[in-house]
Amino acid sequence: MPPKFDFAHTTQLESVELLSSRPSRIDFDAGDGLHLVVEAHAPGVFRLRCGQASVLNEEKPSARVRAVAEMLLARQEAVGECTVTPQDDGKGWRIAQGEVSLDIQTDPVRIALYRGETQVLASDISEHEPAFGHDALDEVDDAVWSAAFTLQADERLYGLGETSGDLNRREEAIVSDDPDHRALPLAWSPRGWGIYVNTMHRVHHDLGVAPTASAYTVSVEDTVLDVFLFVGDPSEILNQYTALTGRAGQPVLWAMGAWLQQAEGEMPTETAALVERMRELQLPLDAVKLAAPSAWGFQSDKAVFEWDAQRFPDAKQMLALFHKHHVHVAATGFPGVIQSSPLFEELEDRGWLLTRDDGGAQVFDGNDATAGRPYGLLDLTYRDVYNLWIERHRQLIEDGLDAPVCDAQIAIPDDVSARNGDNGAILRSQYPLLARRALFEAVAGHKVPPEGVVPSTDLFPAAQRLPWQLGPQVTNDWAGLEQTLRTALSIGASGVPVQVHNIGSAKAPLDGMSAELYLRWLTVGVFSANFCFQGVPGLMPWAFGDEALEQARTWLQWRYRLVPYVLGAIEDSARTGLPVQRSMALSFPHDPEAHNWDLQYLLGPALLVAPVMQPGNSVNVYLPKGDAWWDLNTGYRYEGGTTLAVEWGTDKYPVFGREGHMLCLGPVAQHAGEFNSARILDEVWMFGMPVHNPVVMRNKIRVMQMQGSSYIKGLEGLRILPSEGLEVKRRGAEVRISRAR
Repeated sequence: MPPKFDFAHTTQLESVELLSSRPSRIDFDAGDGLHLVVEAHAPGVFRLRCGQASVLNEEKPSARVRAVAEMLLARQEAVGECTVTPQDDGKGWRIAQGEVSLDIQTDPVRIALYRGETQVLASDISEHEPAFGHDALDEVDDAVWSAAFTLQADERLYGLGETSGDLNRREEAIVSDDPDHRALPLAWSPRGWGIYVNTMHRVHHDLGVAPTASAYTVSVEDTVLDVFLFVGDPSEILNQYTALTGRAGQPVLWAMGAWLQQAEGEMPTETAALVERMRELQLPLDAVKLAAPSAWGFQSDKAVFEWDAQRFPDAKQMLALFHKHHVHVAATGFPGVIQSSPLFEELEDRGWLLTRDDGGAQVFDGNDATAGRPYGLLDLTYRDVYNLWIERHRQLIEDGLDAPVCDAQIAIPDDVSARNGDNGAILRSQYPLLARRALFEAVAGHKVPPEGVVPSTDLFPAAQRLPWQLGPQVTNDWAGLEQTLRTALSIGASGVPVQVHNIGSAKAPLDGMSAELYLRWLTVGVFSANFCFQGVPGLMPWAFGDEALEQARTWLQWRYRLVPYVLGAIEDSARTGLPVQRSMALSFPHDPEAHNWDLQYLLGPALLVAPVMQPGNSVNVYLPKGDAWWDLNTGYRYEGGTTLAVEWGTDKYPVFGREGHMLCLGPVAQHAGEFNSARILDEVWMFGMPVHNPVVMRNKIRVMQMQGSSYIKGLEGLRILPSEGLEVKRRGAEVRISRAR
């Protein structure tokens, strides 16, 4: 998808003149009818918009413009305050809010971003591109903007969506609306800056690609250049980015347990028998995801959902079959209408389907959800259709469905349009967002805060608002394990809090899956946001012998004990924007050596996980500097900034506790329904003297320090395992942790 222009024909912004100044907004005249608007949008966040003055100053935007803005931004208004002062040379201005400042310079127009006296980002000017440029084509709607920023020689770039390769995106070219690129709109650097391009239109990200290897260039095919600049450590950037664009709703408790993917072509009774076997073998389980094709759809001449009668002759009985085992059900739906169904022509006549230029409904080739049958797509941009999509799924949920599954990221052709006039890149970005948002509204209902899950593989702007992200289909070998981990860490660096890892792939050959690899894969899933078994004979825990089965049972017990901690980390995402699995660059931006260990990660704030990603028991682990680390297997303490060479069999796993933190564990359970809401926790592990409040679901544990000791409230009735050199004294409802004498 090449851009509509080349830089040789781009007009550079040469100068700006100050027009007006308000506490949160500065307006500049950029000539030729253009304005540049700078907002102090929040502490550490500047918003730059450049375009026609009539567009930027529009007091009453259209309903379509407002709807798109709400999809992208959860917080529209600027909440920061700034001051503006002229530069000493008279060729620019400094806009400051606290210790963060933005310099606007003229002749030509360029910017420099500062944290204190340190410059963290600056415009790039070279023979290949201007710092800021535009190409106003024949029509205003076809305007194209570019902005270029200088990169340091060794600077790494992160974010921008999913990747199965190096988490550092330097030297990549990414197109926002290309489904193959799996793009998300935030880029950041450990150097202390982030950039978010606020648009549904196509954006090209060139991240140090030749011939501009020393620059990060964005080109935006929109009437307005709308860019947010963030200053701070990566965790602060994700915090501000998700506060701006929206944060995840909370998953239900049962979604935190183990999942099982139904095998293709399998009847529900066969899957229920598999669930029974897992119960008999004491392998915990909480959810079953039914296989494609869609379990329901528009099959008659009425706009109502009907279950696939061949697979589910009695849907309520089928759901009850799983519910009696305390297993919840997720099933696939799809916003398509089969071309051969009686309803297709009626919805086409109503204008309820996406259309071609000639006014007829676009017919798409079949996919897995439609069992290969051609279909038309519901026009979810039309309010009546959107509400219908919600209401029909709400009825399914009232009938006993626990979670709808929907993958709707489709390569919609440029000549296909929606009723509101959207087409091309904007429709490709917008459509999966609308489909999944509607389903989350159906699931969450009127719960405050919103609670529920809508499993999906789709990625789109503001995807982090809508849990539950499914992992990719991979190969059943060590490379496949690495791929699923890299995708989780990359979307986490882009603001998405959760990925559910598949334990192998039912769609790939099983030759490469061994007992060793299976157990290593399972432990990655245990120490992650969540995971899903693949319900085929060669990928179930008993397929690898009794010893592997026993180890799998132990790791599953660990998973359920970790649920309060992991769910606490997810709840924390709703406050901070940080993902559950946090890459080394995200967690330790000031330790460059840590960035080289990009398959290690933090699970929440307290646990460092160093997964075994190759055959054998030898593992090298890097412990980031600035903290001490406690080995969960041995209880040994290690100083940070060191590399360990350790030997771990498949019955152990390299996990280290971060000094000053606590790990709160729940009881062993066979499903989340066994958790006692009045007693979610069972045991507390301490890594050195507790300093930080622990992360745990519904957290009521508080740590206070005084005179060299820590006083903790909320540990009544819990077993406490202090690390070596500490002693525990209980004083009523309070626990005192002090140095052993």
